[in-house]
Amino acid sequence: MVGVKDVPADIFIERLADSLKREYGDRIHPPEWALYVKTSPSKDKPPENPDWWYFRAASILRKLYISGEPIGLNKFRNIYGGLQRRGVAPPHFRRSGGSIIRNILKQLERAGFVRKTRRGRVLTPKARSYMDHVAYEIFKELTDKIPELKKYA
Repeated sequence: MVGVKDVPADIFIERLADSLKREYGDRIHPPEWALYVKTSPSKDKPPENPDWWYFRAASILRKLYISGEPIGLNKFRNIYGGLQRRGVAPPHFRRSGGSIIRNILKQLERAGFVRKTRRGRVLTPKARSYMDHVAYEIFKELTDKIPELKKYA
């Protein structure tokens, strides 16, 4: 069976984001302030892609899938953080903002993809099967272009 780990991450996240926007756009959508907010103190400007909210949601789902264990908000803040430039002083690591991640996780819970536990958030079986289905579609397209991949199916 083909899973999320068997397809390239960039293609998978892009396809999953598009699928989330198309099928779950009523439950997963950016708030009004999402157009003006930076994703981290280490960033200089807000994201240029208007669909960045769906890409972040897809990335969060992929991180939860690959991890296989509960991930809390602070761990996500560390994952999406970065080095903040400070002029001539050395850069320091800054965690990303928690509001974006928290709102996305709440929306994913309402959509039935994520479940809250005492140690963090975990994927539901619905999310795993949905993500495996998206990965399988990508894998089928890639095997048509690259025949050597058929041995991994």
